[in-house]
Amino acid sequence: MKYPVKLGLVCLARETFDFNAAKSIYGTLKEKVQKIPAVTWVIVPDLVISIEDGKKAAEMLARENIDGLVCISGTFHLGHLALDLYKAVRVPILLWGMNELPYDGGKIRLNSVCGVNLNASNLYKAGVDEYHAIVGDEIDENWIDAIRVIARLKQTRLGIAGYRAHGFFNLTVSDPQLFAQTGILIDHYELSEIYNEPASLEEVKRRKEQLKAAFDVRDISEAQLDKVAGLAASIDAFCTRTGTDSLAIRCWPEFARDYGISPCAAMSLLQSEGRILACEGDVEGAISMLMHQAVGGETPFLFDFSQVDLKENTALLWHCGVAPCNLWDKTSKCRLDSYFAGGKGVTADFVLRTGDFSVARLDAARGKWRLFLQEGTAVPMQQLLKGSYVKAVFKKPVADVLQTVIDNGIAHHASMVYGHYMKPFKILAKIKKWEIIE
Repeated sequence: MKYPVKLGLVCLARETFDFNAAKSIYGTLKEKVQKIPAVTWVIVPDLVISIEDGKKAAEMLARENIDGLVCISGTFHLGHLALDLYKAVRVPILLWGMNELPYDGGKIRLNSVCGVNLNASNLYKAGVDEYHAIVGDEIDENWIDAIRVIARLKQTRLGIAGYRAHGFFNLTVSDPQLFAQTGILIDHYELSEIYNEPASLEEVKRRKEQLKAAFDVRDISEAQLDKVAGLAASIDAFCTRTGTDSLAIRCWPEFARDYGISPCAAMSLLQSEGRILACEGDVEGAISMLMHQAVGGETPFLFDFSQVDLKENTALLWHCGVAPCNLWDKTSKCRLDSYFAGGKGVTADFVLRTGDFSVARLDAARGKWRLFLQEGTAVPMQQLLKGSYVKAVFKKPVADVLQTVIDNGIAHHASMVYGHYMKPFKILAKIKKWEIIE
């Protein structure tokens, strides 16, 4: 389900052009946009023509706390209008131009595209970069999805339990810089707060039954299964109590040492329900998963770039048993297993299903914020190793993808979801002035 947003809608015009046609077009567009799911519209009812009209519209929109503004150039119009609107709302703005109507006695009727050009130039020269422009009869829902991401991150309550994994310096984040870029403030917790969170016996029992339904549990002991169920119940209870939308967990080595199991299997189950849980204390990984979820991506998988086969042109997207169990391919064995590193489990073993996928990673380095993006297809593979994983064929040669990752110092984790989500993320990067790496 896509993250809900509130958007403003306004149509600018000028009486020296065919503003009556613009009024008719605006009426049609108002009906169209209100059919888009998970959007609340704040609509300026009439055409905005004069500077006074613009000020009234700006005041109305400013009161509504909108996430973005759709500004239609119904015709060419005064240059003041879009600037006054932006000044009032200070949110990303979509400049929408109309296709030209048949000429009337040699007279251009709308000159809408020129209006878009005027607004874009005025905004750019005023130092405003968070605009996007389209021309046509349909709104760009990719822009709306980009706004969903921005709105989602601003409302996110993100926690990290135990800091990043030992030696994973590339996962380090600056709290103030992250806040400046996304609006997210990180809450820091001790690992013990997670596994000591009280959970009812009824909830633990329910989680145990869920695990037995989702996985083959014959390879682990009853005590291990009880621990996984208890941990799943505790993590869920902790997130609910604290209002944590996303949690990055330092999953080794302390969890196995102090609690007796690694959290992978519990995280697999909870993620299948929509919880955003990132292993190894990866805050930017958690944010990347949240971004995918905001645009409607199904239960993201935070993977390692684990292996490439240059001859076969494939990559193995793997992690040690933390992938959401609802992504199971229904062909491989889906089982709980002792953790391969150190023997203290429990992890989830299965192959992920086939299908087209998108990859994203928000990644800060050297004073820059980057967005790593790729697309590809998950293809069938045999279950030859432990953990959760999928064989991937990228749209680009795998050697080129690997070289891009290495040359740009991209972290070794990225979020994968099934479906195509490159376009809204590219618009997002433009709005946020993040570098696109693909």
